[in-house]
Amino acid sequence: MISFSMQISVYTDGGSRGNPGISGFGIAVFDETNRLIYKISKSIGIKTNNEAEYYALLEALTWVHDHQNEFSSVKFYSDSQLLVRQLNGKYKVKAANIKPLYQSTISLISSISIPTSFHEIDREENSLADSLANLAMDKKHEIK
Repeated sequence: MISFSMQISVYTDGGSRGNPGISGFGIAVFDETNRLIYKISKSIGIKTNNEAEYYALLEALTWVHDHQNEFSSVKFYSDSQLLVRQLNGKYKVKAANIKPLYQSTISLISSISIPTSFHEIDREENSLADSLANLAMDKKHEIK
């Protein structure tokens, strides 16, 4: 059962084979007891690696937005230094292809009423989201 006072942890990862190339992302959401409560693996066509990271976060933010009344706070984790540091205001958003994704992300964050935070982690700490992203890219690759 989901508790309304629960903090959740959301792990996201996006990747591309070719940069730009066949891309996909993975998301894994855990409750406070480290129980997996949601996961998704999704192919997103031809994108850059950084675009895929943003698409993963946008999908995760949309899921959190739709379920925010079930939780008290959310911590997002990503191994994308660029993504996390842009969201935390340490890096400027300079790339033209990332600016609209960043703006959509900021808009979605502002529509979530529970506290959110963004944390950079090592790739090894993001293994489930990474494997889901790779699964998405493999599916797309097999179709071609």
